Amino acid sequence: MNVGIYIYDDAEVLDFSGPFEVFSTANRLSNPAGLFNVFLVAEESRTVKARGGFKVNPHYCFSHHPEIDVLIVVGGIHTQELLKSKVIDWVSTTSKSAKTVASVCTGAFILAEAGLLSNLKVTTHWEDIEDLRSSYSDLTVIENQRWVDEGKVVTSGGISAGIDMTLHLVSKFASLDLAEKTARQMEFDWRKII
Repeated sequence: MNVGIYIYDDAEVLDFSGPFEVFSTANRLSNPAGLFNVFLVAEESRTVKARGGFKVNPHYCFSHHPEIDVLIVVGGIHTQELLKSKVIDWVSTTSKSAKTVASVCTGAFILAEAGLLSNLKVTTHWEDIEDLRSSYSDLTVIENQRWVDEGKVVTSGGISAGIDMTLHLVSKFASLDLAEKTARQMEFDWRKII
């Protein structure tokens, strides 16, 4: 299963590194090994400067990447991404063939701008709940939940909540046993109850 995580300048580091670590760890523990192929995708083939000056090289860019089964859009300082028609179009197009589309934190704004959250229950970082609610009135924005699973679309709260959500995705795509083993290997106290 190909898992593509979309990153951009000023993306929150744990928003992408947390889910990346979950899928990477699940990969090592799965039987057979290698259940997930996780990679980072950026708009262009260049170093991305995430929050705090953290520099990361994406594996792929929009014009060259494997087919994506699970698309994860991360948060951070997302406002410039909302203005990029190329980004919004790519998210919209990629979501059509993906089995699941997920967001961490303010990545929900990007999914909403791409028209993927209409009439769904969603969540985001607690600090951005009211902004998401007022910007996209057709959404039902849920507070005080680590993640919300609406079938094809899964959204999570901020930063570390993305790890909880990704463990949920591992349980959904593989098994609860693998998700629990992954959380234990990571020494992460997984909040299974949303």
